Amino acid sequence: MSSPVSTLAADASDARARPFLLGLSLILIAFNLRPVFGSLSVLLPEVMRDTGLTATGASLLTTLPLLCLGLFAAPAPALARRFGPERVLLGALALIALGSLLRGTGNLPVLFLASAMAGAGIAVANVLLPGLVKRDFASRAAMMTGFYTLSICAGAASAAAFTVPLEQRFDGAWTWALGFWGLPAGLVLLLWVPQALAAPLRPAPASVHAGSLWRDRLAWQVTCFMGLQSSLAYIVMGWLAPMLRERGLDSAAAGYLVAVTILAQLFTCLVTPSIAARCRDQRGLAVGFTAIILVSMLAFLFAPLGGRWFWALLLGIGQGGGFALALSLIVMRSPDANVTARLSAMAQGWGYVLAAFGPLLAGLLRGWSGGFRSSALLMVAIAAAMAWSGWGAGRKLLVRPRG
Repeated sequence: MSSPVSTLAADASDARARPFLLGLSLILIAFNLRPVFGSLSVLLPEVMRDTGLTATGASLLTTLPLLCLGLFAAPAPALARRFGPERVLLGALALIALGSLLRGTGNLPVLFLASAMAGAGIAVANVLLPGLVKRDFASRAAMMTGFYTLSICAGAASAAAFTVPLEQRFDGAWTWALGFWGLPAGLVLLLWVPQALAAPLRPAPASVHAGSLWRDRLAWQVTCFMGLQSSLAYIVMGWLAPMLRERGLDSAAAGYLVAVTILAQLFTCLVTPSIAARCRDQRGLAVGFTAIILVSMLAFLFAPLGGRWFWALLLGIGQGGGFALALSLIVMRSPDANVTARLSAMAQGWGYVLAAFGPLLAGLLRGWSGGFRSSALLMVAIAAAMAWSGWGAGRKLLVRPRG
């Protein structure tokens, strides 16, 4: 029979272990939120060749998961209030795993359906992660935001770097290389199941339903900054590899360059939330990261390829900082966890709908003009709007739900 002292010691040990396991699980879940995008882009020419997919169809296929990020973000807070965020996150992770796995069938209609499934799961997870960080790691929100943002970038980099080698390992079978990315999502799903089912349902406070963010100008500025930086990011994720292949690089070299771009994001993903938290406001960071992104993207279009590694590093620094800042602003501009979840749904819902037009238009412009250089003005316009919204979102204010 255990003594009261040993029982108390065991309870204390469990209390220390639970936050660590929760934090680790959230970070591992975040790793699976981007391979769907990066893995397809490096194999897109092979997919088009083997399935008969047209350039317009390829634009739709690369845009579909991103559009789903916007469409399926809106119901996430209501689902979390009804079933609990942990259980809803479990369902989202199951969709990501199943959708990623089904992309390996090689059937074109199933490829579209599976991409939509994975996009829906990613949308819900995107919304719920900031709220869980705000709720369970309130005193370490900047650190946790940095870690899970870093993990998102690591997942994207892994998909860009390893998908082509996986295809070669599977004797040129791109279907197996795409389906492989269901495996890490499935493993994290097994880790999350007992935590999600054991989580208590917490009643939502009355303030959850008080007022709307739709009339708050600051909320829309945060939303636009999230959406516009995502638009540039998904132009890179979806079209940088085909752009580089069009300029003469082979598929493996293009994939490695995209991976370096994403790996370079890891440092700024990790440090930007802490830097932003220490600044008087975040306006300078928002405009500075925007300028770095734009210059680097234009360099990939027009500069000699001899400097491609430098531009890849610079682009990664800018995009990692911009992405981490966008997620940080959702937390920093919210007074509590419930408003964080609502602002996250708004910023990532409407933001990703806005973001979807970037890669879609880039692909359509390429099809109409026969090359990617026609996208330069599109990139300049998106960057200008991103800087403007970032200047507003970077002000040291809080969103205020209005009746």
